[in-house]
Amino acid sequence: MSSRTSPICRPITIRRAVARDAKRLTRLVRGSGAYAGKYAAAVAGYRVGPDYIETHRAFVAVGADEPGGQVLGFYSLVLAPPELDLLFVADEAQGRGIGRLLVAHMQSEARAAGLDRVKVVSHVPAEDFYHRVGAVRTGTALANPPAVPWDRPEFEFRIPSE
Repeated sequence: MSSRTSPICRPITIRRAVARDAKRLTRLVRGSGAYAGKYAAAVAGYRVGPDYIETHRAFVAVGADEPGGQVLGFYSLVLAPPELDLLFVADEAQGRGIGRLLVAHMQSEARAAGLDRVKVVSHVPAEDFYHRVGAVRTGTALANPPAVPWDRPEFEFRIPSE
């Protein structure tokens, strides 16, 4: 089984992000291999600040048995308008099901907040991931140069009530 498809082997905990996570989350975004090459400029100066973490519902996936609780991934849910603003999994942790866990957690948070849909403007290389975790393609977000000089797929998670 390749490392991209191996199941989660170690316990993962998802917890609310706190201000002291900001630097680690920023490093995770800026170091993402999905933003290498022509996409690098989109995250080169990106910063996940303590103010962002305090304003939005940001959650981190940490290895429960990793020293210092290594951040393996995170997401941020904006409630109004409902949007999955950020979702990143560390390159070395991809293929372990962490992204899928984060999406399931996000859907649970959205349901608890009374949302029935959550929009996602995806990074082009993440399009297949969103299809695999149940998001439905709804359109295209047009390029917005110079920050984002390419069109991006738009998705929606439909959040069923329980």
